[in-house]
Amino acid sequence: MILEVEQLAVRYNEVPAVQRVSFSVRAGEIVALLGSNGSGKSSILRAIAGLTAPSSGRIVFDSRDITREPAHLRAALGLTLVPEGRRLFPKLSVEKNLRLGAYARRDLEEIERALTLVFTLFPVLKERRSQMAGTLSGGEQQMLAIGRGLTAKPKLLMLDEPSWGLAPKLVTKIIDTIQAINASGVTVLLVEQSVHRALAISHRAYVIQTGRIVLEGPGRELLGNASLQKAYLGI
Repeated sequence: MILEVEQLAVRYNEVPAVQRVSFSVRAGEIVALLGSNGSGKSSILRAIAGLTAPSSGRIVFDSRDITREPAHLRAALGLTLVPEGRRLFPKLSVEKNLRLGAYARRDLEEIERALTLVFTLFPVLKERRSQMAGTLSGGEQQMLAIGRGLTAKPKLLMLDEPSWGLAPKLVTKIIDTIQAINASGVTVLLVEQSVHRALAISHRAYVIQTGRIVLEGPGRELLGNASLQKAYLGI
C-alpha cells in the first residue's frame, strides 16, 4: 500500500466533517472518492496533504506515518495535491507556474524531463509557456494545475474535482490525461464530480456520505450497479 488512512476524523469548529474514515490505495492504482457536495471528500484530501489537522486517526504514506508531518515534508516525500479551484499564480507565466511545482527538487535534468512530460500531455501549454496563467481559459488553467502537480514528481497525485466547471469535451480530455498519468507510473487518488467517468477509469472507488464511507468496490462494478448509484450518488 502506498497510502493507508486509518480511522481519520476531521472537525471544523467542533462540527464533524469526516468521521472515522479508513481506506487504502495501492501503488499503481487510480482510486476514486465519490459522494455529494459536503460529504467530506475534499476534507479527506486536505488532511492527507497536511493542510488540515485531523482530530484523530492515522495517515501512513509509503510505509511512513505522516499524521503529524508538516505539508511541505509530505510534498517532499512525493505526496502532491492539485486542489479544487486550481490555485495558480495568475500573474506568472505558464512556465514559471510549472517550475514552482518543482521548487523542492534539485536535479535540473529531472525537472526538464518533467516539463517535457507536461508539454507532451498538454501541448497547448507548450504553445502558451510564456503567457500569463491568469489569461488562460478554464480548461487550460486546469491543465496547468495538473501539470504543476506533475513537476513535483509525485508518487501519489491527489486530484480534487479536476473537471470542475469544464465543458464536456474538456472533461473527456482531462479524464483521458489522468489515465495517461497513471499509465506513466503515478498513483492517483481522485475526487471527481463526473461520477460515471471516474468509475470508468478507477481500479477501486469509495463512496462517502456525511463524512463516512458507505460503499466500496471495483470502479466498473459500482458503475454497473444502478441501484447503488441511485441510493448513494443520486444518479
